[in-house]
Amino acid sequence: MTSEYNRKFILLVLIPIFIEAVIFLVIPILGTIGISFTDYNPIAHRMDFTGLANFKNLAGDADFIIALKNTLIFTVVAVTLNIIISLTVATMISALRSNKTRSFFRMIAFLPCIAPMVASAVVWGRSILNTKIGLINQIIEKLGGKGIAWTGDARFVMISVIVFTLWADLGYNIILFCAGIDGIPNEFYEAAVLDGTTSWQKFRHVTLPLLGRTTTFVVLMTLISYFQMFAQFSVLLYKDGPQHSGLVLTSYIYKTAFVYKNMGYAAAISFVLFLLILVVSLVQQRFNKVDWEY
Repeated sequence: MTSEYNRKFILLVLIPIFIEAVIFLVIPILGTIGISFTDYNPIAHRMDFTGLANFKNLAGDADFIIALKNTLIFTVVAVTLNIIISLTVATMISALRSNKTRSFFRMIAFLPCIAPMVASAVVWGRSILNTKIGLINQIIEKLGGKGIAWTGDARFVMISVIVFTLWADLGYNIILFCAGIDGIPNEFYEAAVLDGTTSWQKFRHVTLPLLGRTTTFVVLMTLISYFQMFAQFSVLLYKDGPQHSGLVLTSYIYKTAFVYKNMGYAAAISFVLFLLILVVSLVQQRFNKVDWEY
């Protein structure tokens, strides 16, 4: 009787979540898929069914190819650096003996995440990456070098955006990795010390394997988030950067939908981005499956 009551209570509690998921997740996805098969212009009040025409046009769209390439480059490089740096910093913080010291450095690492991404991008664009008065160029010039157009030179646009993104977003993963490391029982490290292992060997053979589930979650969430990055590309760059060097899929979707008012084509691009995230997420989960307990 108690088990049946608990089951009904759980279902009752989950009903609002299911309703919210249907309204704000399932219906928008299905609606986007439906619109992607049309030539929908809200200004002209026109929605003509075009079948797969929008998807066929993507193959010959030079801007879409550039946006796809830039999105993949940004995601692969930024996620890789994010995981390496955040895991390294989290390991160093967790190695500190004092709880107060660990808490202090965690707070420092998380501070950039508090500020809104748009506000941070405005500050970076005007005071750090600015070609004439930017902090980085002032340091370079003081050292005898020549200032760089960080957001005005196609060679440095993606580097600038990646560096800013890492600064603004590393804190989340540092906190998650710290929590994962702190959750590893000390008995494993004590056994490693008795075996005479070095710090690197403890990290390689104890911390990394036992941090598998946290790493899988962090990598997956970071991948999904970075595929959808939009704010910094819109704020830091002027018209997607020189030679479309900062054009990504999210920016192209926005421009196609709200500047050109071609909702059908924008929906097709959105569906491609959705499939890309879905495939990458499934592959990542497949290769990072963890089957252990401690």
